[in-house]
Amino acid sequence: MKQIRWGFIGCGEVTELKSGPAFSEVEGSQVVAVMSRTEKRARAYAVKHGVPHWYTDAQELIDSPEVNAVYVATPPSSHATFAIMAMKAGKPVYVEKPLSASYEDCARVNRISEQTGVPCFVAYYRRYLPYFQRVKEIVKSNTIGKVVNVQVRFAVPARTEDLMPEGELPWRLQPEIAGGGYFYDLAPHQLDLLQEMFGVIIDAHGICANRGGMYKAEDSVSACFRFENGLPGSGSWCFTVHESAREDCVEIIGDRGRLTFAVFDYSPIQLYTSHGHEAISVANPSYVQYPIIKNVIEHLQGLALCSCTSVSATPVNWALDRILGKI
Repeated sequence: MKQIRWGFIGCGEVTELKSGPAFSEVEGSQVVAVMSRTEKRARAYAVKHGVPHWYTDAQELIDSPEVNAVYVATPPSSHATFAIMAMKAGKPVYVEKPLSASYEDCARVNRISEQTGVPCFVAYYRRYLPYFQRVKEIVKSNTIGKVVNVQVRFAVPARTEDLMPEGELPWRLQPEIAGGGYFYDLAPHQLDLLQEMFGVIIDAHGICANRGGMYKAEDSVSACFRFENGLPGSGSWCFTVHESAREDCVEIIGDRGRLTFAVFDYSPIQLYTSHGHEAISVANPSYVQYPIIKNVIEHLQGLALCSCTSVSATPVNWALDRILGKI
């Protein structure tokens, strides 16, 4: 079995809670190097997790003969740069979502992947979670009949860190780093799941505003979009609401029923048909990225095929940029 030896570019919160441990739980995979621009952080992560090598320079990690695959866990503005560096070095790359901070950079990644023949995978891990697999099964089984409309509704109160001075705001509120505000960080999961079920979004329009005045990025977005099969959809996102307005809901409406589910808190799937109402609870693994990471590793070992590539991830960025009026 081919041994996949990972080098991490970035070792922040996501690698601690969602992804990092999963790389070592899959047979034939291990983490051999980590990189952070901050020496203290790189060394601390390496020591804590028993990683033998640590770096403060991404190129050094990529060039290391110990590393034969690269995980990019940095803010989106640097995803394309690091992914392209890895692919040009002949090393497959797994990138956090969204693939980049712009559709244009996604196209660059795809071009280099095609030219080099080196695969690039993207961490749309929710596609692989049992909870969302169950949603997809219900839709595909015709339980709610022909789907006629899709609605996304997401609203959360402002966070304490949203009140920080502009120079100290979280990177997710810095459009030059994140691609937009919280919308660009959270909506990709929702749109990717819907495109996985209904096909690529081929038309999208949005109205964006900043109603809270706490930072420059948009904090309220309304959008309409259309999938390649003709299905219309709409969405509203607001990141500055009162607690009473908190909502995490995707509603899929069919001509024989409807279902609702939550993308982030995994509350029970609600199914409504002529037979009545059913609440369906589905548990997910401890490390939510484990199923997709396992699939990526097995792909690299020649044991499976992973469809969550940079090409399949790019339409999400196209839709995001259209909604925000960037293209």
